[in-house]
Amino acid sequence: MTEPKSDRKHWARDLKVTLWTLIVPPTIWAVHFLFCYLWVAVTCAKSSRPGTALTGFPLATLIATIVALLGIVAAGYIARVQSETPGDPAPHEQGTAIDRLRFLALSTRLLAGLSFVAVIFTALPVIMFGDCR
Repeated sequence: MTEPKSDRKHWARDLKVTLWTLIVPPTIWAVHFLFCYLWVAVTCAKSSRPGTALTGFPLATLIATIVALLGIVAAGYIARVQSETPGDPAPHEQGTAIDRLRFLALSTRLLAGLSFVAVIFTALPVIMFGDCR
């Protein structure tokens, strides 16, 4: 027989949540930001003409953006599953392990949403502008 859906364990609930998991989404955004802007800066600095085309760069940025967004969505999904771990209802006055887990998971979800938007805003100018002007 199968267990009811509420009693099943989800693989993401078994993962250990620490402060390190909290910084995964902003770190992905920071790496994406550095990739996009450093590549453009180096390409444009090496060029002698101000209208140098960034050949192939918008495609590379699009691929890097998709990879970054997938990583952020994965971190957000894991945090969502962990934030829905059953426990005492609010207010959380005792500071139990479940309460800490849900707090870190909720914080990770919020940072994942912010990082998702930040990655999109980082990629837009790089994809839209095709040269070094």
